[in-house]
Amino acid sequence: MTLDAGQPRVSALAISFGRIVAAGTDDEILALAGVGTQRVNLGGKTVIPGLTDAHIHWEGTARALQMVNAFEVPSKLVALERVRERAAQTPAGQWITGYGWSQAYWPEKIFPTAGDLDSATMAHPVMLRAKSGHALWVNSAALRAAGITADTVDPVGGEIVRDESGLPTGILLENAQDLVSNVVPSPSPEQLADQMKVAQDLALASGLTGIHDFDEPSCLRALQILREREELGLRVVKNLNKAWLDAALETGLRTGFGDEWLRIGGLKIFADGALGPKTAYMIKPYANEPENFGIPTIDKEEMAELVSRASAAGLPSTIHAIGDRAVHDVLDVYAMTRREEAGRGETPRQRRHRIEHVQIIHPDDAPRLAKLGIIASMQPIHATSDYEMADMYWGERSEWAYNPRLQLNYGAVVAFGSDSPVEPFEPLKGIYAAVTRRRPDGSPGPDGWYPEARLTVDEALRGFTTGAAYAAGMEHNLGKLAPGFLADLVVLDRDLTIIPHDELPDLQILATMVGGHWRYSGI
Repeated sequence: MTLDAGQPRVSALAISFGRIVAAGTDDEILALAGVGTQRVNLGGKTVIPGLTDAHIHWEGTARALQMVNAFEVPSKLVALERVRERAAQTPAGQWITGYGWSQAYWPEKIFPTAGDLDSATMAHPVMLRAKSGHALWVNSAALRAAGITADTVDPVGGEIVRDESGLPTGILLENAQDLVSNVVPSPSPEQLADQMKVAQDLALASGLTGIHDFDEPSCLRALQILREREELGLRVVKNLNKAWLDAALETGLRTGFGDEWLRIGGLKIFADGALGPKTAYMIKPYANEPENFGIPTIDKEEMAELVSRASAAGLPSTIHAIGDRAVHDVLDVYAMTRREEAGRGETPRQRRHRIEHVQIIHPDDAPRLAKLGIIASMQPIHATSDYEMADMYWGERSEWAYNPRLQLNYGAVVAFGSDSPVEPFEPLKGIYAAVTRRRPDGSPGPDGWYPEARLTVDEALRGFTTGAAYAAGMEHNLGKLAPGFLADLVVLDRDLTIIPHDELPDLQILATMVGGHWRYSGI
């Protein structure tokens, strides 16, 4: 399956020096083979273009593999038991970190406290990041290590959750997370590179051949070390966080700087929070919370100034926006920037701005991404993971939530990812979620959640291939199996376009090739 309109399906490929040089029938391609040509017969298995995760936190993913795993644990008690087990193996005074909890999965549906964690250990500072990535749960030792008291002022764009007497509860939202995370020791670049190698092997086994990363400068340093070691086996687009912008502009970095393995993407900005901690910035308040509109994490005028500066210097922007008010404000900023770009004679293709997540959008704003040429970078698995929270917090507004179908119908380019470690970085799970709007256990029912938002298998596959390639500015090199394209491909045990949708989660990745080399192979 080539995803090339000129030759949608072929039975053979010729590869040379990491690129596809011909595609066609067995007879046509075998006629090109020479004495030293390696012939690989896949026995009728299905081959698709390599899959790209267009939104991943790669350092966070690699480090999470070493942490306490509290991913979607069904109760607070399970999380505490896992912390207790890790504490028994960890010298007193050393930090214990973990990830993946969400109170939405617990019977009580309320935030935990520092006192809860203290019951697991008081001899170690503990920091557990929420599944959303927008909240921390810490114990008393961690609060002391960070110097957080009743007198500590909330940082701009963040909140230290407090009890009725004003004391910190142990929950830190949005920018307040930095107060603790900045005092947790980090691995060296070399240690992080080692951790990334472990994560990379898992990613290749899941069919990934490329990623778009949104983590800090430490991630880029470790990626460069992997490249120097000749161990980098994924193609990486590295986006630049807001704190990097001045340095990037001073050095003259522009999008696309680098090569086919490691290249610069765009400026990453956070416009708001997330659904889980109810910090996504909304036009109307959360259900049953008339005073809660969420948290904008940056002033709109500052966001406009940053996007304008970056665009003028050759960097598109890629902005996290989950709530409908955040999406609206980001679209306003992009509309202003598009006018500036048009005045300079620049087209939307030259500045491929993105909105990350677009988790809920006001119906009046739904057509604006396509009209402005803004890429909708979305994560289909969020819809099936979050639907219960969305129904609880947003109610009937959820019709406009987690809806790539809406954007495709208006003509926007859609790129798909996982947001790992928020969700697993297994793209086949994302394809299944996009096509069925159901969890693997069948919930919320045979038709899925808001079934009118379902995609075809072809549309979902393109989100992880051609859509991601366009978002990276590499649509002439990636996303298809066609002459001149990079030889990145995945071998499946069956044809995902003809099997029943319920069998999509059972598809097997048999092999993954990147740049003409088998990086993972079970054939």
